[in-house]
Amino acid sequence: MMKVITFSKRSVPVFIPQEHKGSLDLLQTKLESLALDLDFRRKWKRIKSVQMIRDVAIFQYNDGTKLYLDVS
Repeated sequence: MMKVITFSKRSVPVFIPQEHKGSLDLLQTKLESLALDLDFRRKWKRIKSVQMIRDVAIFQYNDGTKLYLDVS
């Protein structure tokens, strides 16, 4: 299942398995807590997509590298 999440005036597609729909709420809460983190906001500008696997968000950059973030 694909949803779109908006953070810092930028929308990114989020891919979530059907059985982990609650993970999107965890991700949104974590992004709200990182709203004042300047380093993360710089990284967010280069993110192409997000994949949720249980309590871990995998951010994929345009160049193919990945950033793993624990959202629990």
